[in-house]
Amino acid sequence: MTGASSGVGGGSALLELRDVGKDYGTVVALDGITTTVRAGEVTCVLGDNGAGKSTLIKILGGVHRPDRGEVLLDGEPASFGAPREALDAGIATVYQDLAMIPLMAIWRNFFLGAEPTRGWGPFRRFDAGRARKVTRGALAEMGIDIRDPDQPVGTLSGGERQSVAIARAVHFGARVLILDEPTSALGVKQAGVVLRYVAQARDRGVGVVLITHNPHHAYPVGDRFLVLNRGRSLGSFAKADVSRDELTRLMAGGAELDQLTHELERPTS
Repeated sequence: MTGASSGVGGGSALLELRDVGKDYGTVVALDGITTTVRAGEVTCVLGDNGAGKSTLIKILGGVHRPDRGEVLLDGEPASFGAPREALDAGIATVYQDLAMIPLMAIWRNFFLGAEPTRGWGPFRRFDAGRARKVTRGALAEMGIDIRDPDQPVGTLSGGERQSVAIARAVHFGARVLILDEPTSALGVKQAGVVLRYVAQARDRGVGVVLITHNPHHAYPVGDRFLVLNRGRSLGSFAKADVSRDELTRLMAGGAELDQLTHELERPTS
């Protein structure tokens, strides 16, 4: 296993972090983080609770500016003062709560905050027919078969809701898609559904950042892997340079895990 990752055949670099750091008072949340998000690739950011994943999401999504280092978009320095600025630049973040209203229809949630209208001036109104049609078509393009776009989002499974959120981001032009622990509360089958649509987004040329603490979910779909521990990088790897077992060992603490295993073993007589 080597820390210097080689190229994996992806597209151009969309988003880069160079020695990025972020402090909250005396607490160092991130320090010296470097990674690249490429078009048509999935970059998986792995780490346990407290590793710095949430802070990294906030920097990428425009919630916070880094205190140190650089963020580059298409090779040029970028500084986002708000999530809307990041979104306007093509960086969409799908958080765990999905920003959906459970009692509203799928098509209403799909266009939430970006409603299509028809008519002019005081006669302008929400174009519900167009919204239904576009929603169904956009979901179908991603291979998502929704029985009825009028059904409330709350009636969908967790995997289906994540899939709708992914399709929505892709439809509205996301070039970089950041997914915050999309499989954390899902069973094996539903997690597989979500990972399938992550791969769909990747294959459409989107640069995906998959935040997760589960290497078993990350490894099948990932092209690159950034492992965080207490705000610092344990390495950035191309898939050819690291195995799933090695990722698991890095996340578990390596030597610390070996020591714990030794302590927990039953003594032999």
